[in-house]
Amino acid sequence: MTQEVTLTLHLQPRNTRTYTYVTIKMLYVGIFVGLVLESWSLPVQNSSLVHQTRLRSKRAYPEHYVKPEDMNAMDKILRVNQCMYVSRGFPLREGDILSSGSRSAIICLGDSCRWPRSVDGFVYVPYIISPVYDDMDRITIETGMLDISSATCVKFVPRTHQANFLNIQSRTGCWSYLGMIGGSQTVSLQSPGCMWSGVAAHELMHALGFVHEQSRSDRDHHVSILWENIIDNQRHNFKKYETNNLNTAYDYSSVMHYGRYAFSEDGGPTIIPKPDPYIPIGQRDGPSLTDIHKINILYNCGGRV
Repeated sequence: MTQEVTLTLHLQPRNTRTYTYVTIKMLYVGIFVGLVLESWSLPVQNSSLVHQTRLRSKRAYPEHYVKPEDMNAMDKILRVNQCMYVSRGFPLREGDILSSGSRSAIICLGDSCRWPRSVDGFVYVPYIISPVYDDMDRITIETGMLDISSATCVKFVPRTHQANFLNIQSRTGCWSYLGMIGGSQTVSLQSPGCMWSGVAAHELMHALGFVHEQSRSDRDHHVSILWENIIDNQRHNFKKYETNNLNTAYDYSSVMHYGRYAFSEDGGPTIIPKPDPYIPIGQRDGPSLTDIHKINILYNCGGRV
């Protein structure tokens, strides 16, 4: 029986022995390569590069948590402006309001920032639009203007010789000063990025003197701010102010409202409506009916449209 087994092994085909040898050799090589790669990966897992990468992915902005089709105007603004928040010396407040040297407060007091009313009762806001915009960009910007002008006494008019005017430029980001500051007043609508009529209307409402809806003095009755979910160095953007609410109800659908995940630290919501947490907040279509009503009250339109 021993002789028979030996004979069987001796008669095994050469190609079978070669195949077995190669298979075993490849198995050992695979194990060796796996061990080497594992040993290489150990120090990388603890490297500062990986740590910073994970930190950046954790500290993300709305496009990581909100589908593009569900973004409101402020979500889109934060997506474009996020690179500016790490730039030192760029004094953006609440994500898209630029501070002026003449006005350090985030709110407008009295008539300090309103555009003047003409003798005919209308408020004319002169503007120029940078020639760098193409025709579609101009249509988008002018649609944002028309959404305001068509239902209020505020009329955006091309500048002729006026000293105070809006200078609409494609700078970096979407931002505006708060109210009229005098002279050539930049409104930045970066192209591409800010080219949504709702975004244009949002920045134009800042230029008319309006702050974000969740900054209202009565906001705590209507929304909860989840401070623990907000990026540490962005919590100042959620301050509330002693605002003049113009005897209007809190407006969840205002084009000036933050989105649910604004400045989220790790993907959790930062603003929850109450008492119904599922109410949508903000939108991107343009000024809401209450937004329009506020403009008419602030500028004493008295039915003039």
